[in-house]
Amino acid sequence: MLPPAIIAPSILSADFGALGKECSDTIGQGADWLHVDIMDGHFVPNITFGAPVVTKIRSHVDRPKAALGKGTFDCHMMISEPKKWVKDFQKAGCDLYCFHYEAAIDSTAAETPEAHSDQKTSPKELIKYIHDHGMRAGVAIKPKTDVNVLYDLLDGSNKDEVPDMALVMTVEPGFGGQKFMPDMMPKVEALRKRYPNLNIEVDGGLSEKTIDTAANAGANVIVAGSAVFGAQDPRDVIAKLREAVEKQR
Repeated sequence: MLPPAIIAPSILSADFGALGKECSDTIGQGADWLHVDIMDGHFVPNITFGAPVVTKIRSHVDRPKAALGKGTFDCHMMISEPKKWVKDFQKAGCDLYCFHYEAAIDSTAAETPEAHSDQKTSPKELIKYIHDHGMRAGVAIKPKTDVNVLYDLLDGSNKDEVPDMALVMTVEPGFGGQKFMPDMMPKVEALRKRYPNLNIEVDGGLSEKTIDTAANAGANVIVAGSAVFGAQDPRDVIAKLREAVEKQR
């Protein structure tokens, strides 16, 4: 049985001219979380927004009353130095700080954007650091990254170093509107078989046409951008995405 369905529309597809209202409306239309794509132009070839924007939209959406509850800001950190920004995003209102494994293994131990360090950090150290700052931690992997890199983290004996969510990218990170990659589903299936209670997120190309493929594989956290924000009836799309996941439970 899957964990409960969580629908997390990506605000990258929202109207940036009315972003606060778009975020509030989407939660009101049945979304559980908001997926906030942070891109730095280094880890991925695109730039979106930073902590000040998150601060502004946080004022439009109530904080979750329970961990990972309704209103969670799921910040997908597509940045090259994820540890440097933990404090800023915690202050901005992030609830779930999801970094990329590929960035973490090459990142430094510096703890602020202006700081420098010759020491390296590690994914386990970063997860603990995120937890120490009162947020949940997610770990994302790109399409070319083998899923087994996550096993050492998820099998850890120290709970402070174990992620709360795994994100399997179903497109190359960096831009919205890409085509869903069904060949990523074996990663989801492997994770679900090994970790039946884990929140497993998929991001990229999710819509009413592709949701069954993702849900059948075992994904329960669904990121959808244009499929929700570009819909005539976002509430109906959110409901259909949820129904597809719940059918697998």
